[in-house]
Amino acid sequence: MAKQSILGRITQLLKANINALLDQAEDPQLLLDQLVRDYTNSIAEAESAVAQTIGNLRLMEQDHAEDVAAAEDWGRKALAASAKADELRAAGNTTDADKFDNLAKIALGKQVSSENEARNAEPTIASQTAVVEQLKKGLDGMRSKLNELTSKRDELVARAKTAEAQKQVHEAIGSIDLLDPTSEISRFEDKIRREEAKVLGHQELAASRLDAQFESLEDLSAQAEIETRLAQLKAGGSPKAVTSGE
Repeated sequence: MAKQSILGRITQLLKANINALLDQAEDPQLLLDQLVRDYTNSIAEAESAVAQTIGNLRLMEQDHAEDVAAAEDWGRKALAASAKADELRAAGNTTDADKFDNLAKIALGKQVSSENEARNAEPTIASQTAVVEQLKKGLDGMRSKLNELTSKRDELVARAKTAEAQKQVHEAIGSIDLLDPTSEISRFEDKIRREEAKVLGHQELAASRLDAQFESLEDLSAQAEIETRLAQLKAGGSPKAVTSGE
């Protein structure tokens, strides 16, 4: 029953549709961890059952081989006893001849018994050999499934870590946008523009001061001309415009 039970469990685990189970799972990683543990434990149990089954099979094979060898040995003994009986009977010693014929009959009985035991064990040996082969194949399949599960789990863990990293990046970017919708680059650009505007303001202010100085020079020049013309009037002459050549 135990062998059939472990074989049934191996068959059930081999038929499990991993992808379908993952699609239905609320937490695929948790399910994969559980499946890895289940398959690991089942493989250990199956290995123990297979080892026991193989051990029992080898014992039966040894017993079968011993029965076959015993049957052959009893056959040789029966032949030897029968030959001795024929030899004694030919010599006229019927009493001893009958004894050896009886020994030959006993040996033949032993041969038949050994042959029967060997023959009766053969179906069981064949059945257990088939079971062992099934268990071995099942074990190989379970190991393959375990590798698949481990690979899927590692892939899922890696994807989860990548997703978490991307989430952190998006959250960092989102926090910047919440504080300043124009982002840090726009803020820096605005700061530069303000500095540039300030410089332009200083330049314009300096230029206005320079224009005022030139305007004051023009006022002084006009006042000088007026004074000159006034002096000409007082001297009895007519005022003349001052040219650059005078």
